[in-house]
Amino acid sequence: MARRIAVVGSNMTDLVTSIIRMPAPGETLEAPEFSMGFGGKGANQAVAAARLGADVLMLTKVGDDVFGQSTINNLKENGIDISHVGTVAGTSSGVAPIFVDETGENSILIIKGANNDLKPADIDAAADDLKKCSLILMQLEVPLETVYYTLQFAEKHGIETILNPAPAAPDLDPAKVTTATFVVPNETELALLTGLPTGTDEEIEEAAHSLIFKGIRTVIVTLGSRGARLITKDQSTLIEPVKVKPKDTTGAGDAFIGSFAQFYVETGKLEASLKKAAIYAADSITRPGTQKSYATAEVFEQFLATQSNR
Repeated sequence: MARRIAVVGSNMTDLVTSIIRMPAPGETLEAPEFSMGFGGKGANQAVAAARLGADVLMLTKVGDDVFGQSTINNLKENGIDISHVGTVAGTSSGVAPIFVDETGENSILIIKGANNDLKPADIDAAADDLKKCSLILMQLEVPLETVYYTLQFAEKHGIETILNPAPAAPDLDPAKVTTATFVVPNETELALLTGLPTGTDEEIEEAAHSLIFKGIRTVIVTLGSRGARLITKDQSTLIEPVKVKPKDTTGAGDAFIGSFAQFYVETGKLEASLKKAAIYAADSITRPGTQKSYATAEVFEQFLATQSNR
């Protein structure tokens, strides 16, 4: 039976516009295509894990608007436990306008909406179910007080945790997240978290070690097309990138983290799980969209087979 993962985090409705280029101030441009999809870092990571067969419990908040019920239905359709998904009256759901250029690169705005209403009291309300989880996954699209409280809860009950400090939050206190089992920033988030440059591999290692010096045990820095780097007090290991032709990079980091969570709870093997997650994330960018680009376990096994033959 799958070990249970809890995701304490956000949901968004993605409003995706394909563009040739961004308009200049005051300029109106025609864009070739628009679509809507389900997103939010928390929901993305939950869906990636669930599609791979994880037993996932989601703690999140939606608004009482047109997007809220659709989000709940989407989580349910992906096999995610929605018993702790709440609706906030008189508040919009989270939305994310996304602009994707012809190379697949994206620019994203987020409006948190009801995600701001996920509070420490919601952790207490879900305590009995959270205690049954092997791993709790968090991001920063919900209030920091809730993230800190969840980390304290997890430490108290011996539950492992992954903190993805994204989007970058200047007011995140590193001293309050030292109990996280894994902290998973990208280069930009690592720079903001540490106040140090991260332009080279050496600078990335130095910045990560500054977090380890403060008490964080394991830092995993995602590097986009350059893979990822696993850094502990005694180790620095490059997780090699997987070369594919990208169609849309939106949500690739969430695919990596959500799949890593599932592979890790399934096997307990850190480095092997990260390598497999890098392959899962690479597969996701060969298809357009965010959650809809995430492979099921069956589809991913087929992609894995193509990699092993190389």
